[in-house]
Amino acid sequence: MNSAELYWLPDPVAFPDLVAAAKVPGIPHSERLQLLHAASRLRLNFVQTLKLDRCTALLGDAVSVPRLRVALIGDGTLQHMAPAISVSVLRRGLLAEMHVGSYGQWRQEIIDPTSALHAFSPDIVVIWLNGGNLAPGLPFGASRTEISAAISERVTEIEGYWRKIREISGSAIIQVLPLPLEPEVFGHSERTIACSPATARRLAAVQLSLAAEDSGVQIVDLGEAARHIGLDRIHDPALLHHAKQDVSPAAAPWVGEQIGRVAAAMRGRSKKVLVLDLDNTLWGGVIGDDGIDGILLGQGNGAGEAFCAFQRYLKQLLARGVILAVSSKNDMAVAEAVFRDHPEMILRREDIAAFEANWEDKPQALRRIAAQLGLGLDSFVFFDDNPAERQLMRQELPMVDTPEVPAAPELYCRCLADAGYFEAVALTAEDTQRAGQYAANAKRQRIESTATDLPSFLRDLQMTLSAGPFLESDVPRIAQLINKTNQFNLTTRRYSEARVRDLVNDPGAVTLSARVADRFGDNGLISVVIAERDGDVLDIDTWLMSCRVLGRSVEHALLALVAERACGLGARAIRGRYVDSGRNGIVRGMYESLGFRRIDEGAEGESVWWLDLGVTRPEAPPYFNVTARSGGA
Repeated sequence: MNSAELYWLPDPVAFPDLVAAAKVPGIPHSERLQLLHAASRLRLNFVQTLKLDRCTALLGDAVSVPRLRVALIGDGTLQHMAPAISVSVLRRGLLAEMHVGSYGQWRQEIIDPTSALHAFSPDIVVIWLNGGNLAPGLPFGASRTEISAAISERVTEIEGYWRKIREISGSAIIQVLPLPLEPEVFGHSERTIACSPATARRLAAVQLSLAAEDSGVQIVDLGEAARHIGLDRIHDPALLHHAKQDVSPAAAPWVGEQIGRVAAAMRGRSKKVLVLDLDNTLWGGVIGDDGIDGILLGQGNGAGEAFCAFQRYLKQLLARGVILAVSSKNDMAVAEAVFRDHPEMILRREDIAAFEANWEDKPQALRRIAAQLGLGLDSFVFFDDNPAERQLMRQELPMVDTPEVPAAPELYCRCLADAGYFEAVALTAEDTQRAGQYAANAKRQRIESTATDLPSFLRDLQMTLSAGPFLESDVPRIAQLINKTNQFNLTTRRYSEARVRDLVNDPGAVTLSARVADRFGDNGLISVVIAERDGDVLDIDTWLMSCRVLGRSVEHALLALVAERACGLGARAIRGRYVDSGRNGIVRGMYESLGFRRIDEGAEGESVWWLDLGVTRPEAPPYFNVTARSGGA
């Protein structure tokens, strides 16, 4: 294997210059980080990955950037995987700190609370097991029932280790499924003979995956991910026997990318918006020259069918919550007519949340789309068949992910899937409704633009706020918000889904999740508050809100509910903190605007705020219908 397996990333021709520039003495640490981040987004081989990881390690604590502590434990030799995971995480804007467990000592490290694993205090533990740890070697005469029972026993054992990790460290967990390394004993009958090693491994993978779903553990299935490139590109039998490496070093960048993108997704670093070109991207040909009847789209032509397949895939991404937008050098009326009038179009105009068709440069179009959607440009992926447009986008907006688009439209779906920009760790009801919510936001913006004043606009929305303690059914969405929300987030503390589930059942925790609906539709679960009693003070640990409802005074209505809960607990004051993350500047003055006074007890970059409930009792704005929901788990 070589770096070509990361084919969606640009050619690494600029890598030496970027690394050399990053090593220049005396440059600002922020600039050094930008250069290393740019280098990580290239198609790197194993040697380049090692070099970049060593350069990144020199940053130490000198830069303020979100960090992710990842522990890698399991069977075999794993040290060569750590740099690849680090670079994959860096690719997504995080700095990784890695711990690699001792060879084959993963059980001992998990159960010993004083082990190096737990001393490291990982955010995420990656467990890498070989097939022998899941599929016990029973005799060939064993029945399917005996095989299943033996595998169930092994899976139950592994579930116990998951629980132990969470009890001691509270870490999130990624379980890597074993690679299909066993040689066939029965030929194609491996699939039907229950006691064959391959069948046992597949049954084990299914049972382990079901257990992971129930336990909130993330799965990485390298065997499935590798089916398009071939197992022999990942695994070298000689290295397995001589170095105990399931994965050859040459394949480490690709494997590290699979694990790193899941780890980053657990921290909310998946992309949210896919911006699409039109000509030769959604259809073949140029609509302005060829006309609706002349473009390639639909049955009877191989390329036309490929463009339809790509649109069907985009429709699936849309259904699971990816926001679709268009940036095309075209006349708006001509471009929109294809969505309305072409009989083979799978995507419709209402599927596109933001539509830019004009003759201006595309970086400017993406800036407008980002403003319209209220999302940061680092949430965007730009997909365009034109190499010149891709290069311009990388130069002007390097925070936008811009994949190398294959020349053949038949490969478009595979390119987006392989790149993993939209890696999901859960599917929530809000995800499936996201397209409709952004369409409703467009209607709200039109109303706002015609309103004579803000209070009139807010009254006209007819908003209802419903809030109450965390519910078990909302745990995936709450964890998603905690790990994705960066702008309206007072402290940017991150909690795993398992930790959120613990809060549901923690009588000492004060939690609040809020939903907002208005006359245009339901915005879904949009805000989270986590607090705890500290004597007669309610101390707010986490307060965040989706950018979809910014500017509607939702925070005032929420504070009224927080104050009501605080008084019900006998608290005389509320204490809140603002921690500057570099991305949450829009809430720097929020506590002051809500009537808190600053008491300055925080560390560097942190301010502490105080609201005396004996003096001030917050009330919800009059244009809100507020409903306090009782109950928890």
